Amino acid sequence: MLIEWLSYLAAGVVAGTLAGIFGIGGGLVIVPILVWLFARQGLPAEYLIHMAVATSLMTIIVTSVSSVYAHWRLGNVSWLAVRRLLPGLLAGSFSGALLASTISGDNLQIFFAVFALVMAVRIWLPTASGLYPGLLNWLPATVCGFFSGVASALVGIGGGTLTVPYLLMARLSIQQAIGSAACCGFPIALAGVIGFIVFSPAQLGEQTVWQTGFVHWPAFIGIALTSTVFAQLGARLGKKLPSSWLRRLFSVLLVCVSLYFFIR
Repeated sequence: MLIEWLSYLAAGVVAGTLAGIFGIGGGLVIVPILVWLFARQGLPAEYLIHMAVATSLMTIIVTSVSSVYAHWRLGNVSWLAVRRLLPGLLAGSFSGALLASTISGDNLQIFFAVFALVMAVRIWLPTASGLYPGLLNWLPATVCGFFSGVASALVGIGGGTLTVPYLLMARLSIQQAIGSAACCGFPIALAGVIGFIVFSPAQLGEQTVWQTGFVHWPAFIGIALTSTVFAQLGARLGKKLPSSWLRRLFSVLLVCVSLYFFIR
């Protein structure tokens, strides 16, 4: 048991450092690490990625609070944008957890691999900004929030990679887009975690007291303890590297993650 706890603490160190360097929430890093660790600990093979995604969302619930507070203090949050996206995000994330519970582990891994590959390519594409202020109207914002919530719940992320470009196109500044997206991460993670608990197989939670639905508590605690600390270290390291290097390195990292899931 001690080795397992140490492995989760180490996973938090790696995920937190990489998340800080590349400025991401960490889900795209945490999920493959947890799948690898869970497989070596003999956990049910058919639910490895389900547990990894649910546990990643659980860590986002905790880490997003400090991020939201920091952006709120800096005045970087558009509460109008958050309110308009919120209904769709909640419904989408909960629906995404339901969808994930009906998908086999192999198919969910393929979806994760494709998503990571698409994100790797998108890094090199220009982002349109300030084109469509009407995107913050209720209907388009709700639709965007729903699909962002579904995708985020399926891969265990806070949704920033999806909502930031949308908010930029809605004429928000980059600071407001990032700050508002950070606020959106909390409802995505909360609704997703609830869904992954509600829709998990009953026998899964009966295997250990350390498991609630698809959420694996030792992994969550270990990663939460170290990732928040090392994310700050990663952020300092990231400031020392040229932005062009960061884009290339992050793209390579996502391609490696994608290949890992395609090969498994």
